[in-house]
Amino acid sequence: MGKKAKTSRKGKKAWKVNISTEDIDDFFEKSTKDALSGGSLTSAPTESLFVIDKSQDISVKKKIEKKREKVLRVDSMLKKNPFVEPVSSSKQKISKKKKEAFKVEEAPKAESVSDSGMVLMWGDGGQHGGKARQVSKQSIIPAVEVEAPGCSYNPSFESHQDSLAQAVAEEMQKAYKIELGPQPVPLTVMGEVVDEDDKYFIEADYGSDDDKNEDDPAIEKRPLKIKRVTRVELNKRARKNELHKKEAEAKKKQELTKDIDNLPDILQEIAKEVEEKQKKHLRKAIAKQERLKDCPPRLGKYKFQPAPPQVLLSEELTGSLRKLKGCATLARDRFKSLEKRGLIPPSAKSGRK
Repeated sequence: MGKKAKTSRKGKKAWKVNISTEDIDDFFEKSTKDALSGGSLTSAPTESLFVIDKSQDISVKKKIEKKREKVLRVDSMLKKNPFVEPVSSSKQKISKKKKEAFKVEEAPKAESVSDSGMVLMWGDGGQHGGKARQVSKQSIIPAVEVEAPGCSYNPSFESHQDSLAQAVAEEMQKAYKIELGPQPVPLTVMGEVVDEDDKYFIEADYGSDDDKNEDDPAIEKRPLKIKRVTRVELNKRARKNELHKKEAEAKKKQELTKDIDNLPDILQEIAKEVEEKQKKHLRKAIAKQERLKDCPPRLGKYKFQPAPPQVLLSEELTGSLRKLKGCATLARDRFKSLEKRGLIPPSAKSGRK
C-alpha cells in the first residue's frame, strides 16, 4: 500500500475540508438504531432485559409430542400389518393341554436325576437333549392277516372249492388283461424291399407334381378382385349390428325375468347339487378307505402286487400236518405284509440268476 498523500493545511478552509467526521457519523447511526429498536441496551435495566416465563405453552408441547410419535417409513415397514395374515409355520403348534402334559412328564424326570448330575445312559433321563420321535400313522391293514378257511391244510370241501375258484378267477383275470389289453408299439415295421430302379421312378413321380404347380403361369397371373365397399353398405352393416345388440339385450332381460320367476326352483336345484356333491365326496372317502384295505398308497416307482393265495390243490390235501409239504414263504409273506401296510416301497420282481 502506498503512503497517503499529504494535504495542505494552510488556512481555515483547508483545515475544514481535511477534518474526518467518521466518529460523529457512527454515533448518529447507533443512536438512530437504538431509537428504532426501543432504546439502548446499556441504559436499560436488567428486569426489562430478562423475564421468567411461568406460563405453559400447550401448542408447542403438542408439536413436540407429535414429532416424537411420528414413525419413520423404515420402522413402519417392519411393524406388523393387521390386514395381512401371517404365514403358518411348518412346525405344529402345541395346544395348552399338551404343554401341561409335557410339564407333568418332565417333573418326575427331573427328580430321577441324582445329586451328582449323572444321568442313566439307557434310562428316561438320557432323552432330554434329543428331538421327539415322530410316530408313524397306524395302517388300516393288520400286521398279520388271517387267510380264508379254504387255505387251511384240512379245510371243508365247500370252503376249499371257494378258495380255489377265487385263485383261478384272479389268474384268468390277469391272462385276459394281457390278451385284451392294448398291444405294444412294434419296434420294427415290416415292409417290402424297394429296388434301385423303382426308387428313381418314385422320386420322379413326386417331383413332377411339384413342378406342375410351380410352372403354372395361370395361377401367378390371376388378378385379385377387390370389391369396393360403398357408404350404403357400411350404413346397412352398422344398422344390422345395432339390431343385433338390441336383440341380445332384450334376450338377456327376458332370461333375467324368467330366472326371477323360477327362483324357488333354482334354489331347489342348488340344494340338490350340494347334496349330490356331499354324497359323492362321502362315496369317494369310503372307496378310498376300501382301496387302502386292499392296496397301500403309492410310495415308490413300482405298484404293489399282492401275493397269490396259498391254496392247496385237491391232490395235495392230506388232512395232517405231518404229510404237508414244506415251503419257504414265511419271509416273503412278512415282506409283502410290510409293503401292503405302506411301511416300505414295493420293489420290482427279481428273478433268480
